[in-house]
Amino acid sequence: MQSRPILWTFRRCPFAMRARLAIHASGVQVDLREILLRDKPAAFLATSPKGTVPVIDTGGRVIAESRDIMLWALNQHDPEDWLAMTQDGHDLIDHCDGPFKSALDHTKYAVRYPDLDLVTERDKALDFLRDLDARLRGSAYLFGPQARMADMAILPFVRQFAHIDMDWFAAQDMPDLARWLEDFKSSHRFAAVMRKYPPWQNGQDQVLFA
Repeated sequence: MQSRPILWTFRRCPFAMRARLAIHASGVQVDLREILLRDKPAAFLATSPKGTVPVIDTGGRVIAESRDIMLWALNQHDPEDWLAMTQDGHDLIDHCDGPFKSALDHTKYAVRYPDLDLVTERDKALDFLRDLDARLRGSAYLFGPQARMADMAILPFVRQFAHIDMDWFAAQDMPDLARWLEDFKSSHRFAAVMRKYPPWQNGQDQVLFA
C-alpha cells in the first residue's frame, strides 16, 4: 500500500509545472516520478490511460487534470493564500487554458498547422499577454502584492510562449509582464520545481517532493 500520493510528471511540461508549483506551495508531500514522454512506463500508462502529465494517484483517487491537482493540494493546505482570489482569477486561467494555449501551440508548432497564419495566431496570444501586462501595472502580481493561483497557473505558459522567440518577446514593450515573468524564473520556488531528476524506472526509489 502506497504511503504517499504519487505524482507523475515531465519537467518541462507547463501543465506539470503548475501542478508542482501548487504542491510545493502547499507543503503536501508526494512521491514524484519523472517520465520521458517518448518512453512512457507501463505503470504510468496504467494510471493515466490518456498518457498525459501531470497525473496524481492519491491512493484512493486519480486526478488527471493539472488545475484539479493544484486545487487538491491547495485545499489541503494553502499557507500563502493562493486560493484567495475572485472569480476573475479563475476566468483568466480559463482563457489561458483555452484561447491562449491554442494560439501558443499554433505559434510554437506552426509547421503542424500549415492552414493557419503564424502572425495571426501569434497576435491572438499577444492580446492575452497585453491584458496581463495591463493588469500587472503597478502590481507585483495579477491580484496585488501576493501571488495567487492564477499567477502560478498562467506563468508556465507565458514562459513557454516567451521562449519561442525571446528576442521578439523582449521587443514587445510589455515591461510589467516581463518583470513578472523574470521574477518567477529567478525565484527559489521555480528552481525547486525545475530540479532535474532521472526518469523513473520500475523498482526505482521514488523522489520525495514538497
